[in-house]
Amino acid sequence: MNGVITASESCWTTPFSGLSPRAFGKLVKVLRRAGADAVRKGRPWSLPLEDRALLVVAYWRTNLTMRRLALLFGVSKSAADRIIDHLGPMFALQSRKRFANDAVLIVDGTLVPTRDHAIAERSKDYRYSTNHQVVIDTDMRLVVVVGRPLAGNRNDCKAWEESGAKAAVGKTLTIADGRYPGTGLVIPYRRERGQAELRGWKEEHNKSHKQVWARVEHVFARMKTWKIPRDCRLKGAGVHHAVLGIARPRPRRIDQRA
Repeated sequence: MNGVITASESCWTTPFSGLSPRAFGKLVKVLRRAGADAVRKGRPWSLPLEDRALLVVAYWRTNLTMRRLALLFGVSKSAADRIIDHLGPMFALQSRKRFANDAVLIVDGTLVPTRDHAIAERSKDYRYSTNHQVVIDTDMRLVVVVGRPLAGNRNDCKAWEESGAKAAVGKTLTIADGRYPGTGLVIPYRRERGQAELRGWKEEHNKSHKQVWARVEHVFARMKTWKIPRDCRLKGAGVHHAVLGIARPRPRRIDQRA
């Protein structure tokens, strides 16, 4: 059957990927260099790489059901599912392994509602969610590390280490909010018991800390313009691959850093 959406018509690229046709073309080149279009055993893919890439990002962006997505691209439901399972991990952000000596990072946890109860737990909003520790570069405002997803009821202090985010960051200066006491991260000062107010220099520190830390919230807001982090139906590692793919910098910046 024939699909409605195809990457060969540039009018579909921007609405379903959030990228210009040129930027989407660069993304496809990056995937091809990574081996996404390599010849494999068995039946060949029913869609070219461009359409398969568009199918994956369209799923993450719109969170359509697999049946509706398959109908739009003219493939079977099982074929659409296989395309996402195969190509989704190739979109994943690669955690940065080295940081500049003067680099400053920000970490915060975000909850992604996840229907797979094998990896999710009820969180503070009473929904089954997974906890994702996200680290951004303060200057570039790009995601540099995303920890492994943990159950949504996991405390951020524990999730920081258990997700692998702490090991990935190493000794690089990292700031966080007040939910990370005792972790060695730079957090706001708190009033001690019986203390009416903080000293002036501590108040100034907290003010500047809040202004800088807010940048990670801006990154979360940008990531959650994609609908998959609002209600993820993927099972197993699917939610991790989706978050990593959404967190990946745009192709223009990938090429600049290559």
